[in-house]
Amino acid sequence: MQINELLTRGVEQLMPQELAHARIASGKKLRVYFGIDPTGSQLHLGHTIPLRKLRDFAEHGHHVIFLIGSYTAMIGDPTGRDATRQPLTREQVEENFKTYKKQAAKVLDFNKVKIVYNHEWLEKLRLDEVMKLGSYFTVQQMLQRDMFQKRLKAEEPLSPNEFLYPLMQGYDSVMLEVDCEIGGNDQLFNMMAGRTLLRALKNKEKFVLTTPLIEGTDGRKMSKTYNNTINLTDAPGDMFGKIMSMADNVIIKYFILCTDVSLKEIDAIDAHMKSGGNPRDAKVRLARELVTMYHSKPEADAAEREFIEIFQKKGLPDEIPEFKLNGDRELTDLLLLCKLAETKSEGRRLIEQGGVKIDNSKATDPKAIIRLKAGMVIQAGKRKWARVV
Repeated sequence: MQINELLTRGVEQLMPQELAHARIASGKKLRVYFGIDPTGSQLHLGHTIPLRKLRDFAEHGHHVIFLIGSYTAMIGDPTGRDATRQPLTREQVEENFKTYKKQAAKVLDFNKVKIVYNHEWLEKLRLDEVMKLGSYFTVQQMLQRDMFQKRLKAEEPLSPNEFLYPLMQGYDSVMLEVDCEIGGNDQLFNMMAGRTLLRALKNKEKFVLTTPLIEGTDGRKMSKTYNNTINLTDAPGDMFGKIMSMADNVIIKYFILCTDVSLKEIDAIDAHMKSGGNPRDAKVRLARELVTMYHSKPEADAAEREFIEIFQKKGLPDEIPEFKLNGDRELTDLLLLCKLAETKSEGRRLIEQGGVKIDNSKATDPKAIIRLKAGMVIQAGKRKWARVV
């Protein structure tokens, strides 16, 4: 990446902007970090946007830190939540971050990046130290957060723990003595809390770099809460199919934020679509690019062939999981038995939304009794299949 793109491509806000440009222009090696709470076991494309920006700083020779929120995950970040986040146990957190490094290594070169865990200092804080951190803020400042205002108006519970979260994340900046923190733009409040504490406790200024959020497969913010993520561990065919299911209006955004395709080439793709070119061609290019990045070129080729066969020619996948079943089954039970849905409620939702087919005929009644026969093919959604044997 060119130096002029370091603070522009994939960047939503720089605060304060003057400090950011001055620090980069100084030529000094900066301490830069991005942190993520392991509240789930999967990293998705939304996570890769700040990870990729962290990678860019590493490529320019800066001192880069990838922080795993092994302690803050147990408090629960209230960001973007309409209700109090359920706290996690230490065991749950440890289980979730077991594979984080392996997944993040698809983006980061860990020969150039240091990994740290914030339980190493946060669990040692005494109550009087936490109270001191709180003294640098007011309740009014905390209540300025949009999510808290919405919860109060809706008379939804608001936990004191949620006031503590920005203090804990902010203290990470103090312990790491960073020059810059990277995070999604929904993290701005927490990141600015770190700026306040770093100035107060270390007399040091940091700048904050926020990255845009991206939409998931249903058009809402990509989040495991909405079950609309494109995960780094998705199989090549699943990743390709999910990208092809995205709305056309996010194609260019994905190219800019999630790939290394040059801005000049992205402008050409955008111009082609605006002049009447088929967005499907651009989406295929995007899907191939991303599957190649996170898997391999041969797997991207195979995923494209499978997509064309199944979705354009209305064929069946080469490999369909087989289940030895017989007798009569209620449709929702059948989806569970064939591992096409994890719960009955998920199965009912799929059926009611028209996403279930049996031998290519749409099934719309969750209570329907299905008489099973060998060779019957059940489809759930666009990418899940099962065959009765």
